[in-house]
Amino acid sequence: MNLNLLSHSATPARAALIELEDRWRSPAAVQPARRITMARWLHHGESPLEVSSDGNGAFHCVSLNLKCASLIFHHAGRKLLHGRVPAGVVQVTAPATRVSAVFQSAMDVLHLFVPQEALAECHDDLFHRPHAGDIVLDDPKLIRDPALERLGQTLAVCKTEGAALGSMFIESIGLAIVSRLVARHFATPVARGREPSALPQWRINRVSEFVDAHLAENISLADIASSTGLTRMHFAAQFRRATGMRPHEYLLQKRIERAQQLLRTSRHSMLDVALCCGFRSQAHFTTVFKRLVGATPKHWQTNTLDAA
Repeated sequence: MNLNLLSHSATPARAALIELEDRWRSPAAVQPARRITMARWLHHGESPLEVSSDGNGAFHCVSLNLKCASLIFHHAGRKLLHGRVPAGVVQVTAPATRVSAVFQSAMDVLHLFVPQEALAECHDDLFHRPHAGDIVLDDPKLIRDPALERLGQTLAVCKTEGAALGSMFIESIGLAIVSRLVARHFATPVARGREPSALPQWRINRVSEFVDAHLAENISLADIASSTGLTRMHFAAQFRRATGMRPHEYLLQKRIERAQQLLRTSRHSMLDVALCCGFRSQAHFTTVFKRLVGATPKHWQTNTLDAA
């Protein structure tokens, strides 16, 4: 998934990973049908701010509060909240539902715009059967859930580290949030107490072949899962069970291994090596390489060639 995050300092050529909303609950761009769009709403709190949204008929809006704040919130014409909301609280609004708010303090909120296809995919993965008709998460009450709070904190890190974390990592966290909400809504102890099976070796081989063939491209979690014939959620759980790694970690490892081969055997510039291995920039490549190898690419290359 190609989640675009525009910060005030970003340029069109260097988009980050979670966009800033110009209007409350209105992302500048919406992802294709099965993808979750993420956006961040900021209010600096110099004075109270009144906002409203009629909602989009195609999406649920999941709101994750990233900092303690004070507000008045109306849902479908009814006052749902008047007071302080701690960080970590989640609220879900069904499609085409009018909401409004008065922000009485600074706000930092992450919004996930979830299409029906993503909800259906999570339901199918959790319950191993399709849901009859559309899934509507129609309980607007505020949710306090430690798992959702931790996932929200993980996404909050993306405000500063998004470029290094990558779109597949963020997509995985977004899907985990939606899956948790679907599981809570249907109140069935689905996979909470059941360990996922491990991905069989023949499917791991397919993953390796697919990643090797497309390493220079922007590979998403959906792309890798599709190569094995599994849904994103089902694939991610089975892959980690089999390898001990998240798909995102595996992809980065493969990129760095390819980079090391090129650094040992070619005269390409650092930028060329970075782009050949699927990194968005030389700086991104250097950051990931140093984190996984313990040295910068140039230092590692120099030491390796000197030792040869």
